[in-house]
Amino acid sequence: MELYALLKLGWWCVLGIVLVGTATLMGSDMGVGALLRVVARSDNERRVCLNAIGPHWEGNQTWFVLGGGASFAAFPLLYATAFSALYVVMLLLLWSMLLRPVGFEYRSKLPLRAWREVWDWALVLGGALPMLIFGAAFGNLLLGVGFDLDWSLRSSYQGHAGALLRPFALLCGLLALALAALQGAAVLVQRCPGAVARRARLAGASAGACALLLFAGASVWAARLDGWLLLSHPGAGVMQSPLQQQVLVQAGAWQANFGQHPLLWLLPALGALGMPAAAACLYARHARAAWHLGTLAWVGVLGTAGASLFPFVLPSSTHPEHSLTVWNAASSSGALLWMSGFTAVLLPLVLWYTRWCFRIMRGSVDGHEIEGSDHAY
Repeated sequence: MELYALLKLGWWCVLGIVLVGTATLMGSDMGVGALLRVVARSDNERRVCLNAIGPHWEGNQTWFVLGGGASFAAFPLLYATAFSALYVVMLLLLWSMLLRPVGFEYRSKLPLRAWREVWDWALVLGGALPMLIFGAAFGNLLLGVGFDLDWSLRSSYQGHAGALLRPFALLCGLLALALAALQGAAVLVQRCPGAVARRARLAGASAGACALLLFAGASVWAARLDGWLLLSHPGAGVMQSPLQQQVLVQAGAWQANFGQHPLLWLLPALGALGMPAAAACLYARHARAAWHLGTLAWVGVLGTAGASLFPFVLPSSTHPEHSLTVWNAASSSGALLWMSGFTAVLLPLVLWYTRWCFRIMRGSVDGHEIEGSDHAY
């Protein structure tokens, strides 16, 4: 395989790593927000939950920004087309995420109960809705997005806003929310004492069971969907263009890669085994193991979606021959080569720093200290 093709494939893998980092780290914080009104009954208990993720939530959110930057730099045509075709979904995601920083900063500024109740619900919405939309976006990729390209590769969206929130996409969104709740509960069991940890343990175990059922349902549904098959494209060493390829749409095509490469079945197996294992560990009070097993479940779920789609990164439902792939949506070889050099240094550094931050700021949150602190959330 030529170097340029290897760079494209490598950056597809890097984008997958960033998505897993976003789902696990930012998703854990979102899961805590979504469970806030379930596991915490008093004002002090809710403050304990917020301070459990207080040292990390802003840093974890940068993984979402990193994902956008990586897709813009490595797959600019994907970035431009997705932000046009999925505009409503992107706006809903950004608007819901705006509730989180405001909620964290303003919730405890006033002692009024009504004031804090409003911001509590804002944090719940700001935790649940982004994960629902995150999962729905992957569901839409498997369903195909209605766009086409003109001769200059400018995209135009052919669908309507409601088409982006179809039943299968919403099912995938609920799966993402359940996985986030599972890992959020694991964080709360590790860092919160007493009643909060007990309620989080039960909520997380329930979320893990729901995630397994949703993953099974989504897998059966996806196997019956129409999938995209790349029949032909310009050969190696020739400029790749989505206007010069042949694509076939047929039922069950999303399983074609699994039939050709049986080892790929390890990915859905990893997801299916990771969810109940994480729920069981959480119920048995092994919260750290539950969080790591939840991460493996995310790897399995996102890996299954990526393996099903490959080489497609944005299939078109209205003009399948205009679908974007790893081969025709990537940046130039020079850009990918330079980015690979920087990423080889910076990505391990980011991963090391993230791990160091979690190690330094580990331990339980004391509710009594929070009551007397002017700096706590």
